[in-house]
Amino acid sequence: MTQIISLDLTSWRPTFTPEAQRTGIRGLEGGGVLVLPHLAFDLMPSERRFLSAEWADGKAKNISLDGTRLKGARGAPEDLLALAAMVARFASNAADLVTALFPRYTPYVKRARTSFRPQPAVGRPLSWRKDDSRLHIDAFPSRPNHGERILRVFANVNPSQDRVWRVGENFAAMAQTFLPRIKRQLPGTPSLWSWLHVTKGMRSEYDHLMLGLHDQAKADLDYQKNCPQQIVRFAPGTTWLCFSDQVMHAAVSGQHMLEQTIHLPVRTLYDPASAPLAILERLCGRPLLRPG
Repeated sequence: MTQIISLDLTSWRPTFTPEAQRTGIRGLEGGGVLVLPHLAFDLMPSERRFLSAEWADGKAKNISLDGTRLKGARGAPEDLLALAAMVARFASNAADLVTALFPRYTPYVKRARTSFRPQPAVGRPLSWRKDDSRLHIDAFPSRPNHGERILRVFANVNPSQDRVWRVGENFAAMAQTFLPRIKRQLPGTPSLWSWLHVTKGMRSEYDHLMLGLHDQAKADLDYQKNCPQQIVRFAPGTTWLCFSDQVMHAAVSGQHMLEQTIHLPVRTLYDPASAPLAILERLCGRPLLRPG
């Protein structure tokens, strides 16, 4: 089963013992979820008005901050500036936390979009591929990442409601179940999709397999129901981290969450052999990335 590790931190720039740091590193890179139950992202009084789905424009799944550009939100210009400032403050806090917890990552932290999720976690009509209430790992059809890790920092900013996840079995066990079902890419298709701008760059065999694992797991309703799993509740004021390309997770309930995605090269990990790329290469018995 996926490990759930709790750390008693109260600051976004924490100081802690070497043993606590080792526990965090082993837990995170080993495919666990780090839970910080006493580290809250506190909203300013003027920001509490943003705890409403009415700020979402109804087109995008989430409100997101990409650099300085706020997307997926609606409201008066002055309100949107305040909303963007709130999301940007969380982005800064999340980066501070990651670099404090994992100093080796510091030179390589590459922040992607920061999202604010004011909508309920479940209830919207979605295709099965986009249905995040089904257990899955994160992999993106249009954005090949060639083994780069996807580290995510989450914060439940709901004042009264838990954020609830299902968390599944470890990555290697899941991969052994679904790898035999994934067909190899047809020769030439990565180049064609890149040329047609279906993907942003060439899709590697690693990316192909990760997408296959994502889709196969979501499509298998028997697996969704019967695989080893547990319910994890993140109380109001809780922050948590995981490598979402490795942790099988699914949204059960909750509303009002902030999330920061950080990309990291595999070589920057304390234990690169723990990464999905290394695990899949061991299971397949061959390299999954082209040299260079």
